[in-house]
Amino acid sequence: MSTNAFDELKWRGLVYDHTEGAPDILSNQKVTVYNGFDPTADSLHIGNLVTLMQLARLQRYGHTPIAIAGGGTGMIGDPSGKSSERTLLSREQIEANLVGIQKEMAMILDFEVKSNPARIINNADWLNNISFMDFLRDVGKHFTVNYMMAKDSVKSRVDRESGISFTEFSYMLLQAYDFLHLFDHQGCTMQTGGSDQWGNITAGVELIRKLRGEKAFGLVYPLITKADGSKFGKTESGTIWLSPQRTSPYRFYQFWLNTDDADVINYLRYFTWLNREEVAELDVALLERPHLREAQRKLAQEVTQLVHGETAVTKAEKASAVLFGGDLDGLDAGDIRDIFADVPSSEVAKNEFIGEGMALVDLLTLTGVEQSKGAAKRAVQGGGIYINNQRVSDTEQVVTMTDSIEGQFMVLRKGKKKYHLVKVLA
Repeated sequence: MSTNAFDELKWRGLVYDHTEGAPDILSNQKVTVYNGFDPTADSLHIGNLVTLMQLARLQRYGHTPIAIAGGGTGMIGDPSGKSSERTLLSREQIEANLVGIQKEMAMILDFEVKSNPARIINNADWLNNISFMDFLRDVGKHFTVNYMMAKDSVKSRVDRESGISFTEFSYMLLQAYDFLHLFDHQGCTMQTGGSDQWGNITAGVELIRKLRGEKAFGLVYPLITKADGSKFGKTESGTIWLSPQRTSPYRFYQFWLNTDDADVINYLRYFTWLNREEVAELDVALLERPHLREAQRKLAQEVTQLVHGETAVTKAEKASAVLFGGDLDGLDAGDIRDIFADVPSSEVAKNEFIGEGMALVDLLTLTGVEQSKGAAKRAVQGGGIYINNQRVSDTEQVVTMTDSIEGQFMVLRKGKKKYHLVKVLA
């Protein structure tokens, strides 16, 4: 562990830019620091995990973290990093989303520690109460249009044909006012965020300097990308969320397990509590024994435990072993759906398995696992057919609903790796 928070962030590759004095204040003082999270969905995604983890990291070095749940700014939408106008959410949608993301923040930050407990604050508490005229007079007059136009988040949008609305153009001022409010009421002197937030953060630093004559600080992290340049946190099936309802713990675990060799050491630095020596050991393992994927497995274990807990890690690892012939006991229908989402499947009516059931050889031919009853019988006799990863030896075997998993699925396997999922239709 480094001697101070700034050095810790530095060796982890998490310092993209900072205002003057930020390294000193993080090294020599204990400060209150905040990061904002807009409630655009009822869950955070793993892109948000970058900034959330670093708030928690700063907390471990004695700094006091504030996570802003953007109930106010969420009604406007941050143009940073966006090529077009966001869809505005209703107050009801935002309130519902806040409930979800606050639970996820509480999994990462420590609210119980006595010396510097984390806080979650909703900026709607002050933004929804300030009048438009007061805001223009007290905040807007301190920023020139030229200043705002020079910021990357605005400039990139102005240069597009679609432009930027006055609503999103004003977002920078709202975030600057957040910083001022937290400076006044929470003693907050530092704001952090992704590098796309640099313009918004420095606007707040400027507002505090102009109105209070005091110095505030900003620090931004690099935007995480994959080694091939593609967007981090996206897969063919969509965004990877922290909510187990949106992304199952098994799929969450698999995302990290499938990390490319070129990315895994960086991700261990960004997303885990492993220290410099532990990461270095995994780096050596990656170079000497890449086929064992020790670094990826450790990454998947650490991040899944952080977000979903130890039980989820155990279950995800058990589920991962299923594709290599592991036991299906203890796995539910949802797990089976996730594990076998990408294997061939067939739908068979439930009544086919009721009463006397269906002969296994018939099921194998119906699903295309075997081309004929004769081939199916020979495969069974040769010990190459499995139901739910249990070898079948009887060519007269009958399949009934007792062989199903929660009445929804049956897993057929031929040989070591040829799987076929039977979906039982009501």
